[in-house]
Amino acid sequence: MEFLSVQHLSKVYGDGNNQVRALDDVSFTMPKGQFLAIVGSSGSGKSTLLHILGGVDRPSKGKVYLEGEDIFAQDENQLAIFRRRQVGLIYQFYNLIPVLNVIDNMTLPVLLDGGTVDVSRLHSLIETLGLQNREKNLPNQLSGGQQQRVAIGRAILNNPAIVLGDEPTGNLDSKNAREIVALLKKANREYGQTLIVITHDESVALQADRIMTLHDGKIIKDEVIR
Repeated sequence: MEFLSVQHLSKVYGDGNNQVRALDDVSFTMPKGQFLAIVGSSGSGKSTLLHILGGVDRPSKGKVYLEGEDIFAQDENQLAIFRRRQVGLIYQFYNLIPVLNVIDNMTLPVLLDGGTVDVSRLHSLIETLGLQNREKNLPNQLSGGQQQRVAIGRAILNNPAIVLGDEPTGNLDSKNAREIVALLKKANREYGQTLIVITHDESVALQADRIMTLHDGKIIKDEVIR
């Protein structure tokens, strides 16, 4: 059984003459623990695919199976629980809560889900992310790179099945971008996180195990590079 199986996925927005086909019969599988980079020009369907994989949007047609479970066979309440427990999302603009410090931002999703924070994992992540002595800082007291580190910690603290990055280095300078990619790779290797990142940055894509290229909602290239 494949860890992730995407079968004939299509997504259409609008109707009639205003219809836009964002995804067009996309199929692929992915083993657990792989680091996949998805590339393509703006409008190629990258973000639409990522949002569907994360249960944020529903497909018009097709199936997505994660660990053998059809995620869209669930109702909206079940899907919300799936997103909280099984998916870690990292965005370009961090999406931290301004009035919460580093620790509170990282632990908020676990607490909102009624879970118990794994304190040893939290401290391990703080050290791995280089956020020691920043635990009580608010987001506006952190650099962009540090804020993205907090966002990574928030995404992987509860050990989700899959981590999805939507241009996670897009708002960073080259130095911070390299550091963030290194941290994502470390999470992929040390914590076994299955990782899918969409990016316009070739240097980011080349760090992945596999690169998939989308064009007009279709997969035009899918290459395992390591």
